Amino acid sequence: MKNILAEATIEEELPKNFGIYDLNQFLNGLNLHQNAELDFQNDGYVVIKEGKSRSKYFFADPNVIITPPDKEISLPSEDVCFLLDTKELDKLLKAAAVYQLPDLSVVGEAGVVKLVVRDKKNDTSNDFSVVVGETDETFSFNFKVENIKILPGNYEVVISRKLLSRFKNTSFDVTYHIALEPDSTFG
Repeated sequence: MKNILAEATIEEELPKNFGIYDLNQFLNGLNLHQNAELDFQNDGYVVIKEGKSRSKYFFADPNVIITPPDKEISLPSEDVCFLLDTKELDKLLKAAAVYQLPDLSVVGEAGVVKLVVRDKKNDTSNDFSVVVGETDETFSFNFKVENIKILPGNYEVVISRKLLSRFKNTSFDVTYHIALEPDSTFG
């Protein structure tokens, strides 16, 4: 959908370039092993192994992978900034699953910034919120919950009124750029 871009620096040297269609699936597959070893001897897939366990993960055709731009992505403005704790994020995503809520909104009202999982199209839907900061502004920046596919951790979050956000992990070198929904409002 071209609405999420992840950038990460890893310490490991990989012997070849290969396409991963679903990064979350690949990472979850790695997590099936405590101390995985990757075997790249085959051209079409990698074998993830540990002891008696094996997984075969097939590479994606490069033609179906959307590659990122060559230049660094910068936000056109930095209108809302806050820290997002991994426990808060976990609670929000769990509440979205429990209440079957499709939307995550960053809302500025009554002097606070809060994250709210809700169904924007249903005024009587359940919701769950966490206060993450203070503000003098009024806004509602909207994401689809399904687009918040980020690794666990604490994040510095910056949102631009131009419908783009940056989630930068504070512990390791990974940054996500996630597009906002077009119905987001500022001011």
